[in-house]
Amino acid sequence: MAPSRKKRAAVTLVLFMVFKKRKEYDKVKRNRTIWVKQHLQERHRLGIEENLLKDLLTQDRKDFKNFMRMDYETFCMLHIKVFPYIKKQNTYLRSAISSELRLAITLRFLATGDSYRSLEYLTRVSASTISLFVPQVCEYVYEVLQPQYMKFPCTKGEWEKIAKEFENKWNFPYTIGAIDGKHIVIEAPPNAGSYYFNYKGTHSIVLFALADANYNFLYIDVGCNGRISDGGIFKNCTLNQALQEATLNLPPDKCLPNRIKPVPYVMLGDEAFALSKNLLKPFPRSRPLNAKQKVFNYRLCRARRVVENAFGILTSRFRIFRKPICLKVETIDKIVLTACVSHNFLKKQCQEVTLNYELEDIPTSMRGIAHRGSNNASEVAHSIRNEFAEYFYNEGQIDFQWKHI
Repeated sequence: MAPSRKKRAAVTLVLFMVFKKRKEYDKVKRNRTIWVKQHLQERHRLGIEENLLKDLLTQDRKDFKNFMRMDYETFCMLHIKVFPYIKKQNTYLRSAISSELRLAITLRFLATGDSYRSLEYLTRVSASTISLFVPQVCEYVYEVLQPQYMKFPCTKGEWEKIAKEFENKWNFPYTIGAIDGKHIVIEAPPNAGSYYFNYKGTHSIVLFALADANYNFLYIDVGCNGRISDGGIFKNCTLNQALQEATLNLPPDKCLPNRIKPVPYVMLGDEAFALSKNLLKPFPRSRPLNAKQKVFNYRLCRARRVVENAFGILTSRFRIFRKPICLKVETIDKIVLTACVSHNFLKKQCQEVTLNYELEDIPTSMRGIAHRGSNNASEVAHSIRNEFAEYFYNEGQIDFQWKHI
């Protein structure tokens, strides 16, 4: 039976009153008494820009470097590069946050990984404002620094220079870099399920990198979900595509010193990668190894660990990577890119001590990695690895290699 006219009118009246009350409540809610919290209004007088940073500069510059992860001169150099992109104009309503403070807050965020709310209490800049400009500053820092400090080699001369440094520092000739992946731990994004869940029991995205002999990143690929293995990421990345299409412009194959068989320029990886013509990995430990194979594994591990060291330096400098990052995946990608290019920038500005220690100084967990990957490599790839093994065991031997096998 249809409701009567009186009942319909009553229901309509009730709904109208509810809607009216809701509208009045929203109007009261929008009419704020203040637009900025009281403690944030004191930023120009009590903020870090006018107090803490100036005190660190005048009293102890080492603390400034620890606070900002770079000395004052390097900070000024970086600020000059990004200033045109991150500056904002003052208005009649309020003064803009200075470009120096924007850059300082971004670097402090990378250095500590503190939440935006914690940075608000430190800097007297609201968390909502910080969340807006940190991704922007990261994006501009990467765009400004990448062409100079993470330029991918494109000529035969550049590849030969990298290979010469590997030979001089790590006694591994014809090497154009070491590759590996690092899991960047994140908070599980909403509705992501197990998409980012990795074998370590955390949620992550993967930073895949190619590093040179001086712990600089030559190539990075960021954003792949943590479920994918390092080998799978390399197989689908642009670096491997260029390698397969022979567009890297590598130098021609050459004979190892005092050898007669030509070998190509190679990259070094661990057991997670598949053996190929331009990618060497250790002999599998699933079967007994002879002395020649043990020597090769030691020499490869000694040269390959530069990429592990690069990840270690990156994590030690930017401690945001030491705990789960609770941001959007797109923002995390920008943060990782910025940290990597800043790592190269700082290494070139600050001549750091080379990490040149031998295998006994490497944690035990890095020595005996369980066998992973496939043995379905081509005969050409096996013959190239055997040629390097013969060279290290005979003509290219070094005195201290025998005590490590």
